[in-house]
Amino acid sequence: MKKTVGATAVILGALVAAALWWRKNPSACPYGQRFWVEVPHPLITRDRLREALAPQTGESLLEIGPGTGYYSLDVAEWVGPEGSLDIFDLQQRMLDHTVARAAERGIGNIQPTRGDAQELPYEPATFHGAYLVITLGEIPDQSAAIRELARVVRPGGRIVVGELMGDPHWVSPKAIAAHAEAAGLTVERRIGPWFGSFTVLRKP
Repeated sequence: MKKTVGATAVILGALVAAALWWRKNPSACPYGQRFWVEVPHPLITRDRLREALAPQTGESLLEIGPGTGYYSLDVAEWVGPEGSLDIFDLQQRMLDHTVARAAERGIGNIQPTRGDAQELPYEPATFHGAYLVITLGEIPDQSAAIRELARVVRPGGRIVVGELMGDPHWVSPKAIAAHAEAAGLTVERRIGPWFGSFTVLRKP
């Protein structure tokens, strides 16, 4: 019995240590561990993203950190063939995976670009809106990423940040609000509880 309790304590300690290490050393989920981004996302569902993002037919949208396309394919369909979805990721294999899935579903309005979210390669005021889900905490300079998103979104456009507590890189609503204020954005509303929600930021 004592051995079992001791082993459990060691495992729990290792998990806590790993979580703390991940928080202090932000990095993208490796392609080899993509199953983490493919499982169902409680609270931060596709329906809630649609409510928060309010995509319109014909719009140009940007997604940072699409993973394997959990949200991307639906968003691309929401804006329709007249619209477009640019997906931006640090890992080419994630982009390739998402584009391949889109092709299988007959979706042709997704444009992939590889790069660092701290320095986006787009012209100012390019997109009607942008979003990133459980991605902000993986970026070393979160404030820089939000500033860049504010730059590439059109005046009056929105940026949606989805976060779920339990993710080792979870970013709290308070921290999101601080980044938004520093970038000249306003927090319009939050959809869902503080521990699993989409925060809608608006560019004046």
